[in-house]
Amino acid sequence: MLSKDWSHAGPGGRGPATAENRNEAVLFQALLQPNRSLSPRGFRYLMGFVIASVVLSGTGFMLAGAWPVLGFLGLDVALVYFAFRLSYRSGSGYETVQVTADDLIVTKVSHWGTRSCTRFQPYWLRVSFDRSENAEGRLILSSHGRSVVLGEFLAPGEREELALALQATLLPLQDPAGASLL
Repeated sequence: MLSKDWSHAGPGGRGPATAENRNEAVLFQALLQPNRSLSPRGFRYLMGFVIASVVLSGTGFMLAGAWPVLGFLGLDVALVYFAFRLSYRSGSGYETVQVTADDLIVTKVSHWGTRSCTRFQPYWLRVSFDRSENAEGRLILSSHGRSVVLGEFLAPGEREELALALQATLLPLQDPAGASLL
C-alpha cells in the first residue's frame, strides 16, 4: 500500500536519521506498506466458515465410522490459521522514504523489526526501473556505487507512481535552473 498523501505520510520522528530530528524541511515523505486484502474481521469470518465446514464434514465422517479423519481435518484448520498468521506477520514490515534538501533517507523495517537505513545525497541520486529481471520492473535508487530496491511489495503502478513523485521532488534539487523553467 502506498500512501497517497505524500507530505503527511510516514511515521515521523522514528530513529535518529529523520529530518525532524535535525530541524530540516521535509520535501517528500512516503510510507510504504504491504497490502493485506483480508481484514482481521474478515479473517475471523473466514476461520468461522472453515471451522463450521470442518465440524459438519467431520460429523459426517465420524457417523460413517471414519473418525480418524477428524484429526486430519483439525490439522487442516490449524494449517490455514498459521498460514494467515504468517502472512499478517510478514505484512507488518514497512519502508519509509524521506527527502530533504541535503538527504534522501530510505528506512526499511522488516517484519522481525530489523531496521536498515540508507542515505543518499539527492543531487547525485538516480531513480530508475530495471525491467530486465521481470516484466513488472523494480524501482531502484542509486548513487555513487550504492543502490537500494524500493517497494518490492508494491503493485507495478504504485512503483511507477512513486518513481514519478520522487523524480518530481528531486528535479529542483538536481537542476535548480531547469526546474524554475517548469
